[in-house]
Amino acid sequence: MLQDESRALWKRRAEVSKALSAAAAEGDRSENAEYIYRKKELRGIDWRIRYLQKRLPELRVVTTTPDNRQQVFFGAWVTLQNDAGDKVRYRIVGPDEFDTCKEYISMDAPLARALLKKSLHDEVRVKTPKGEKHYLIIDVHYHENG
Repeated sequence: MLQDESRALWKRRAEVSKALSAAAAEGDRSENAEYIYRKKELRGIDWRIRYLQKRLPELRVVTTTPDNRQQVFFGAWVTLQNDAGDKVRYRIVGPDEFDTCKEYISMDAPLARALLKKSLHDEVRVKTPKGEKHYLIIDVHYHENG
C-alpha cells in the first residue's frame, strides 16, 4: 500500500516537474500563479517521498495471529455495540494505514488504545471531545471474512 503510494508519487513528481518547467518558461515567476502552485505541489510531494523513504524500511508486515483470538491486538477486526444498540466495526492498523472509508483506525487513536488487550464481551470506555462513550466488544476476529 505505501509502496504503491511511493511509486505513484514518483510518477506524479515527474508530471509536476514538467509543468513547473513550462510555467517557469513563461516569464516573471513572482506573479505566475501556475509556477507558484506547482512549486508548492512539488514541495509537498518531495516531503511525502522523503517520509516514505525513511518509513518503508522500518515497516514490518504482521502475518501471524495471536494465540488468544478473542483478545484485541494489532490487526484485529473488532465489532462494537454502543449504549443505543448501534454496531460499528473497525480494524486496528498502523498509523500509516488508517482509512476511515475502509473502517481502519490507527492503533494510536484513542478508541484503538482503549480496545487493545481487551477481550470479547469486555466493556470499553473512551473519552472523546463530546464526552465519554461506552462500547461492548461483541466480536473479535483476525480475517476480514472471519
